[in-house]
Amino acid sequence: MAESGYLKNQFLIAMPTLLDPNFFHSVAYICEHNQHGAMAIVINQPVDLTVGELIEQMKHKAPKTALSEKPVFRGGPVDVDRGFVLHQSGSQWEATLPITDNIFLTTSNDIITAMAEGHGPEQSLVALGFAGWGAGQLEKEICDNAWLNCPADSKLLFETEIDNRWEAAAALIGIDIHQLTGAVGHA
Repeated sequence: MAESGYLKNQFLIAMPTLLDPNFFHSVAYICEHNQHGAMAIVINQPVDLTVGELIEQMKHKAPKTALSEKPVFRGGPVDVDRGFVLHQSGSQWEATLPITDNIFLTTSNDIITAMAEGHGPEQSLVALGFAGWGAGQLEKEICDNAWLNCPADSKLLFETEIDNRWEAAAALIGIDIHQLTGAVGHA
């Protein structure tokens, strides 16, 4: 766990034995974690929708840039009809949660409008839904060996190929995720 005991701005890496289809081989970025629970965005489960298609569904014209071809992600099983944008930018939108000094989570439509007009954040990840845990639930799952955690890395968050994120996240802490077994214990 992080020094504070909370895992904000860390990655959760699903253990190979975590078979829940919502989280199988997933990497989740923890946006909030406190005594009341945790909230994260899964960053390696794309859905069959591009950012350009999402922008057009919101009645905007999609820009003719690489942004339009980026996938939208399934951020988690909670509130799947709601959009979340993880991004690097100092700009404040109507509903923005600062996670670090340079990583933010925005839930208001004004960021999508800005993206459609070509002046949104340079680095972003758009997701539908989020992953949530009640008080003590995530900690129990970590103790039950469902997850590994490590400090987040913005390059992995925004630039690493989607299919490589699970292995790359584990590699941040020196682990070859494919070498782990289900037989673990506690000292």
